[in-house]
Amino acid sequence: MNAPMIYELRRPAQVETDQTYPALFLMHGIGSNEQNMLSLVDGLESRFFIFSIRGHLPQPPGYAFFTIQGYGKPHREIFDQSIRKLTSFIDFATDKYPIDTGNLYLLGFSQGAILAKTLGLTLGNHIKGIVALSGYIPEFIKEESSNKPVDQLSVFISHGEFDSILPYEWGVESNQYYQEKAANVTFRTYQEGHTVSLGNQQDFITWLLDDLEN
Repeated sequence: MNAPMIYELRRPAQVETDQTYPALFLMHGIGSNEQNMLSLVDGLESRFFIFSIRGHLPQPPGYAFFTIQGYGKPHREIFDQSIRKLTSFIDFATDKYPIDTGNLYLLGFSQGAILAKTLGLTLGNHIKGIVALSGYIPEFIKEESSNKPVDQLSVFISHGEFDSILPYEWGVESNQYYQEKAANVTFRTYQEGHTVSLGNQQDFITWLLDDLEN
């Protein structure tokens, strides 16, 4: 089976043939690429198979996963195509590599966070947790009747209080939405703009490792 998307893989230095490993799927922001996310999770390859995925749409100087028709409004058809591709990629990765399917995590920044929040709803308890750094949930996704239960899903949401690209209030709304769906949500805010601060990075890594043990 060929990979449905281009990706960069990091894995433990020694992989035991009789073991399976947690997986962490990374999704970058618009105009970025699969290499740029890896520095955020440096060192976690000792615990995870890490798949950093490239968006399939050219968006100089890098790539994107979907396009936007208005403020906070992705083009629905292209967005849905990306969700299908990412879901297929997760299936591909768990089939090809020794992955523990009970410990699947998604991590995204900006456009990648929007996708992580959406996949958390479309895949539900099929995954263990999501880390969504500065994103939102599209309104059309909130309205979908086919969304899955998330009562077993762990969610880490962060947002900069001075974000001028994706408003801070969208992070607050995402937190409230997942809380209402009975997910196990951790919400962190930072006195930053549209970026991932060192404190934010340290917080989500600690959260990931703690959640992995639970």
